[in-house]
Amino acid sequence: MIFAAGIGSRLRPITDSIPKALVPVGGITMLQRVLMRLKSFGFNDVVINVHHFAQLIIEFLHENENFGMNIHISDERDELLDTGGGILKAKPFLEGHEPFLVHNVDILSNIDLLEVYRNHIASGADATLLVSDRTTTRKLLFDKNMRLYGWLNHTTGEVKPDGFVPDISRHRELAFEGIHIISPTLFNYMGEGTTWQGKFSIIPFYLSVCQLLHLKGYELKDITWFDIGKLETLQQANEYFNSKRI
Repeated sequence: MIFAAGIGSRLRPITDSIPKALVPVGGITMLQRVLMRLKSFGFNDVVINVHHFAQLIIEFLHENENFGMNIHISDERDELLDTGGGILKAKPFLEGHEPFLVHNVDILSNIDLLEVYRNHIASGADATLLVSDRTTTRKLLFDKNMRLYGWLNHTTGEVKPDGFVPDISRHRELAFEGIHIISPTLFNYMGEGTTWQGKFSIIPFYLSVCQLLHLKGYELKDITWFDIGKLETLQQANEYFNSKRI
């Protein structure tokens, strides 16, 4: 699943006229770059959620014949559902026996996505979050086995879940990188009969179930990675990809 529904407010004024997913990076749209990365690793069945300038994304895919992939649209034009709600709405396309990979459209990297997918399957985890030791004020906390235990905001001192006490001798602080792999077992803990329905973010959901389920981190090292959701990093990514042209 590719998250492409966001308004892209940090990329204004560019996103005043086009969706974030169609912003070019080195002459190629974010969405096409992510799709081609997924396709290169054998991910051919894709769900894309849409909201902001949704029709432009749909037309772009149609004009390019879905890049030879089997693409479904999860339409959030009525309401933007955030990451967790977006996954839940796309459940009819995602549920089954196989885990699925979730990728933010504004994340570009050279990560071996097939390797991390196979690692997730081998581990038997309910979800695997790709993380790194980059600088940020908000960190996920893992034990020595990379099992998720909590979250800490260094600016406000806020800790999740309620009652969790971080221990610097036991917990590693790592940053989420916008890519994760989810087993369909997680659908048992969201939706009808739970507090997790409608619009909600996936990280608070993960933190609410991390003591019940096996949620783990996969640490990334020595990678090229861009979060191009803001103007400054978009410029950096443009410079990088333009320098790689032949």
